[in-house]
Amino acid sequence: MIDRRGLMAAAAALSVAPAPGAMAQRRGDRLVINALGGLSDPNLWGSGEKPDWDRLIRDASASGMDALNITIGYVSGKDEPFEASVRDIAEWDARVRKYSDRLTKVWTANDIRRAQAAGRLGLIYGFQNAAMMGSDARRVDVFADLGVRIIQLTYNVRNQLGGGSLDREDQGLTAFGREVVARLNARRVMVDLSHSGRSICLDAARASTQPISINHTGCRALADLPRNKTDEELRLVAERGGFVGIYFMPFLRADGSQVRGDDVVAHIEHAIDICGEDAVGIGTDGPTTGIDDMPRWTAAFARDIERRRAAGISAPGERPDSYIFAIDMTGPEQFRILADKLRRRGHGAARIDKILGLNFLRYAERIWGG
Repeated sequence: MIDRRGLMAAAAALSVAPAPGAMAQRRGDRLVINALGGLSDPNLWGSGEKPDWDRLIRDASASGMDALNITIGYVSGKDEPFEASVRDIAEWDARVRKYSDRLTKVWTANDIRRAQAAGRLGLIYGFQNAAMMGSDARRVDVFADLGVRIIQLTYNVRNQLGGGSLDREDQGLTAFGREVVARLNARRVMVDLSHSGRSICLDAARASTQPISINHTGCRALADLPRNKTDEELRLVAERGGFVGIYFMPFLRADGSQVRGDDVVAHIEHAIDICGEDAVGIGTDGPTTGIDDMPRWTAAFARDIERRRAAGISAPGERPDSYIFAIDMTGPEQFRILADKLRRRGHGAARIDKILGLNFLRYAERIWGG
C-alpha cells in the first residue's frame, strides 16, 4: 500500500517535463497515437489562467506521441451546442496556424504519418457529444467539412440520439440517431460509442456500415462500472472491424482505490482476450503535461467532482480521492512506462507497437482513407 503523501511524491516525480532541447532525442521510431487525450495543463484546473502552449506542445512531443484525438466542441453545460462547437473549431484552427511548425490538423491517416515524419503533433478533432446536431443530421456535413474526424454519439446522459452510460432506461439508438450514423458513414467520420449505454452501442455497431470505435473505455468484466464496456459490446465492435481504446481513468478499479499502471495493463490484456490484438489501443483521457503542485491540483480536482455531480454528469467511480490518471504512469513518460510494463508482462515489440499506435492507424485508414 502507498499512502497519500507517497502518491503525491510519485506523481510529482513523474511529472517533470524534459527540457526543450530534449524533444528531438525523445521522439522515437515507434508510432504513438492517443485515441482520446488532452492538450491541456492540469496545473491550471479551475484557475482561469491561460495555458503555456509551448509547454503543452513540448510535453506532448517529448512523450513520443505523434497524434491524439482532442475533445473539442460542446460536451455538456448551458452553451448552445452548435454555436459552441463551431466557435471551438475556429479557436483550434487558429492555434494550429499559430504553431504550424509543431502542430498539424489531421484529416486522413496519411496526415498522421506526415506528422510523425516531420516531428509535428497531429491533432484529430473529435466531439464527445452529438447534441450539436440538433434535429438536422445534415449538420454532420458542416462539421465534416470543418475537419471533425470523430463524433461520439452521446456523453454520460441521454441526448436526441440515444442513451448515455448513466441513462437508467438504457435507451437504444433513436430514429434520429440512425440518420446521424448513416450521415457519419457517408462522410467517413468515425462513430465513437465511448460514454454510451449498452443498447445504443450494440445498435450503432449493427446499424453502421463502417466499423465503429470505443476510443476510451475500460472492461466491465474487470470493473463493473457504467463507463466500462461489457464483453458483448467489445466483441461486437471488434468483430465488425472496429477499435477499442483503454483509458487510464479511475473506472478501472471498482473498489474506488487509486488506479495504477498495472490496472491499465490488466484491462488492455482483457480487451485483447475478447477483441484480439489487432483491435486494441489506448485512449488515456488525460494530458501529457504533469502536475507540479499535487496538493493544489487535488483541491481543484475535488471541486470539479462536486461540479460534475451537481450537473448530473458525474459517473459512478468518480471520487475526489481517486485521481483521473494512473498514479505511477503520468506526464511525458507515461507511454514509455506503459510499453515497459507490457514488455515485462511478456508482450512482444510487434504487439506493443500495435497497442500504442498501429491499430488506431489501421482503423483510421479504413474509415478516413490514406
